[in-house]
Amino acid sequence: MASLNQADVIIIGGGIVGTSIAWGLARRGTRVCVLDEGDEAFRAARGNFGLIWVQGKGAQSPSYATWTRRAALAWPDFATALQTETGIDLQHEQRGGFSLCLTETELNAACVTMQGIAESLDGAYEYELLEAEATRLALPAAGPAVRGSVYCPRDGQVSPQRLLRALFTALAARGATVQSGAAVLTIRATGEGFRVETAKGRYIAERIVLAAGLGNRWLAPLVGLEAPVAPQRGQVLITERVAPFLSHPTMQVRQTGDGTVQIGDTKEWVGFDDGITHGGIGNMAARAVACFPALASVKVVRTWGALRVMTPDGLPLYESSAEHPKAFLVTCHSGITLAANHAGPIADWILGGAGPAEIATFRSSDSSVGLPVAPPWLDSFPLDGGRRGWG
Repeated sequence: MASLNQADVIIIGGGIVGTSIAWGLARRGTRVCVLDEGDEAFRAARGNFGLIWVQGKGAQSPSYATWTRRAALAWPDFATALQTETGIDLQHEQRGGFSLCLTETELNAACVTMQGIAESLDGAYEYELLEAEATRLALPAAGPAVRGSVYCPRDGQVSPQRLLRALFTALAARGATVQSGAAVLTIRATGEGFRVETAKGRYIAERIVLAAGLGNRWLAPLVGLEAPVAPQRGQVLITERVAPFLSHPTMQVRQTGDGTVQIGDTKEWVGFDDGITHGGIGNMAARAVACFPALASVKVVRTWGALRVMTPDGLPLYESSAEHPKAFLVTCHSGITLAANHAGPIADWILGGAGPAEIATFRSSDSSVGLPVAPPWLDSFPLDGGRRGWG
């Protein structure tokens, strides 16, 4: 008979979302077990752009704007604590970020969006709209095609790879169990909590957190929840290392702490295809050069595609099960930005504390309200087939 591994909380999913929650729980003295499927999964974390981003989020939801801003404000302390505990430099910076506009139409749309969010928060939303000249003063490498920009002082960047490494290092130091290759086969509620059957054995805990990204759609019904998530592809380019030229991240282009330039931000409904396309990378490269002409002579060394975890309205989901109250669902496409919240107030909520006021409407029953980003094939999304990415 397979051995039984016990913990206080089982977290299914070893990406940024799952490990941020796990570290927050471990810091509170909780015995944590993280079950991760392994590299067979569609890992959103490995394709992450590394932005801590406030601007533009919450155009249809003041709660999301507030929740995102709260996370950004908490990020400096979150980063300092994790770096102190592990000795790993996260390459964390929050000097503000820019969204560059290449046309008057883009600039006007950005103005409307930002003004709407600020008004919905009674002005508690910091940003500046900059014309072309002011943008080039702030970003001297910006080209003549740039017509203006939006600047938000709360925005920043971090290395996703270093962040994930630090979280795993911190969990190991605190004695948490992290099991890779543990694809979840089933979840059963018991008198003691929950029993999870995996490819690597059986695990039992009083509480369980579903943080498995796209896999949550299959896992959620096992504990009386719903997770209407679907994959949205983003493609990424990485260049060779170049001398520092970009002091602040932008929404589509950022220079990493290692000197490479990261270019991205396609949004494609193509199912579970995480490949790249010539059209996609060509369009991204052309826009990057228009924004920063010096990039025309820089070599691209890597490209890849990855899948975002999207709900129909683009908002996160935070729910506890009415049928099994100690089962929790956490799903979002902003795992980096929201990491500080997941390690903080979400960890408290999972341990029985009051749920943060901002998350009250982030539920599957509300997910159809807002921007309709779900693809038409969402309803035929398989619940039991093509299990890649479920653990």
